[in-house]
Amino acid sequence: MSTQKEVTYTTKNTYHTLNKLTEKTQNVWVVFHGMGYLSKYFINYFSELNAEENFIIAPQAPSKYYLDKAFKHVGASWLTRENTLTETQNILNYIDAVFKNEISKSTHKLIVLGYSQGVSIATRWVASRKIQCDKLILHSGGIPNELQPADFEFLKPSAKVIYIYGDKDQYITEARKTEEHLKGSKLFKDRLNIEVFSGIHEVNREFLLKISK
Repeated sequence: MSTQKEVTYTTKNTYHTLNKLTEKTQNVWVVFHGMGYLSKYFINYFSELNAEENFIIAPQAPSKYYLDKAFKHVGASWLTRENTLTETQNILNYIDAVFKNEISKSTHKLIVLGYSQGVSIATRWVASRKIQCDKLILHSGGIPNELQPADFEFLKPSAKVIYIYGDKDQYITEARKTEEHLKGSKLFKDRLNIEVFSGIHEVNREFLLKISK
């Protein structure tokens, strides 16, 4: 019978930014991509935002894999059911390092967005690190079951939480809609806003533009 063991070691990971953080910056975004994305491509969804007013940071999921049998296109995943607790802590430590490196002393408005699988990372990071964001956007993804209302009681009264998804999203059934609505209402209470757009499982650029203003 084999024995599972652990070892601690130092590793590196990339991330991408868009625009520059200056005195004219209004919003700092930390955005978490969905499964199958790379941050260098995901960040392009934010290219239509006002470049002077928006600084975007896109962390990179560490587990990369080939998306096709031709071994040409590469994607990445944040987590699986395997060794989830340890992997979650590794990812949160990585995001902490990115945050410290870029904006830990920033006084700009902070927007945290998770798309699809990225919702699970965005919510866990905000909850565990007590990140005082101005807006927490949950875009077309599931909220982790272990999170509790007490995890978000630290949020300032003005903080907004928005759950958004497409009415033709192939991954969100009627049962899933009900489940996520109930979980969101339990966690965020009156601060939760639900928005539904006409579309499939994709990033809504129009919504990003609206939120940035």
